[in-house]
Amino acid sequence: MEKNLGQEDIDALFAAANSSAKAMQPENEQPPETYVFSRAGKISNDQMRAISTVNDLFARNLMHALSVWLRVPFRAKLVAGEQLPFSEFLERLSSMAYLCSVRLEPLGAVGLMEMDLSLAGPIVDVLLGGTGQAADPRELTDIEESIMSSVMELVVHELTLAWQPVGLQFTIEKRETEAQAARTMTLGEKTLCVSFDLKMQDVQGVLNLCLPAVVLNAILRKLISEGDRPRRRSEDAAVRIRELMSRARAGVSLQLPPIRLRASEIAALTPDTILRMPMACHEPLELRIGGLPFARARAVRSREHRGARLESDAEGKAQAAAQIN
Repeated sequence: MEKNLGQEDIDALFAAANSSAKAMQPENEQPPETYVFSRAGKISNDQMRAISTVNDLFARNLMHALSVWLRVPFRAKLVAGEQLPFSEFLERLSSMAYLCSVRLEPLGAVGLMEMDLSLAGPIVDVLLGGTGQAADPRELTDIEESIMSSVMELVVHELTLAWQPVGLQFTIEKRETEAQAARTMTLGEKTLCVSFDLKMQDVQGVLNLCLPAVVLNAILRKLISEGDRPRRRSEDAAVRIRELMSRARAGVSLQLPPIRLRASEIAALTPDTILRMPMACHEPLELRIGGLPFARARAVRSREHRGARLESDAEGKAQAAAQIN
């Protein structure tokens, strides 16, 4: 005998099956979560905070590196970091910009880096011996292109140093046109876009970095775990710091102590005049390093060089000898 089930009977069977499944499920077991494919590659708030920390470090390092290399004041500041589709990044590209592709190793992914040509011209001008004054942006010549590629290599080097804790390394591939850049990623791919404000003298521009967000997730999780872990300075790091500091140079001077002279004696000075100082000849002088008092010392001669023999260190402890070329 055939029995036809109505809609109410079918609903009752499904309700009974769900009830039995919930009864068999352990109390401490978490119910499964629904996976939303549209959220693939989405960067969490913790990851974005970690990214901001790394990019702040990159901006500070880049500011110091370019200031020393160009020998002019240079400022770099993190402006914004956001996640948006690659198509939207392409819409924001300036027609007058230096655009190049960068490879992310060991991920094997490709990102983009963009710098305003309003900055490129003055930077190249300074490196060629000019003053770096602001000028209307224009396309670079072959020589300027070669110089600018060296500048971008320095930028990528500082970027690699900032991301070094998670082992991410950046390498410049080549300069890209807007049409070529559009083929580096799919238009709907989620990207991490970071903007930096750059300023050199009276010239101001923007440096934009576009990275594929999906491939960064594993790296970012490692970055967060590294940030939560207490940092301990290794012995190798301390040795490396001492080695780098040993190459630093500082201005050194041997200076007379403050003395008082009559204004009439100073006014009467002429060539070949001997000015008598109201101090004993055996009194030690003040050795200054970087403009700061360091020790008491006596003026001496070492062959063809002038020198200073230390009477005591900054705290008046042990005696030592040092020569100043």
